[in-house]
Amino acid sequence: MTCKHYKIKVEGKVQGVWFRKYTNDKAQSLNLYGFVRNEPDGSVYIEVESDQEDKLKEFIQWLYQGSPLSKVEKVKILREGPCQNFEGFEIQR
Repeated sequence: MTCKHYKIKVEGKVQGVWFRKYTNDKAQSLNLYGFVRNEPDGSVYIEVESDQEDKLKEFIQWLYQGSPLSKVEKVKILREGPCQNFEGFEIQR
């Protein structure tokens, strides 16, 4: 199975609501690799990869729900690309 890599932008009320922490926990529970970070425009940017497509789909579906206090308006898959071979999943500050 080949590795898939996604760049994702999540818009809505996603900063100051523990979105990054919950995203990190979800990704780690699914054994996904990449990172999550806040963007200056109020969105959250994620790069995620795995060779398990079902886990990636579950993660992307979860993003529409997000953390308990978040209000997700849009999940945009910016593009697929080659895997970066991340070591784990982390929160970038």
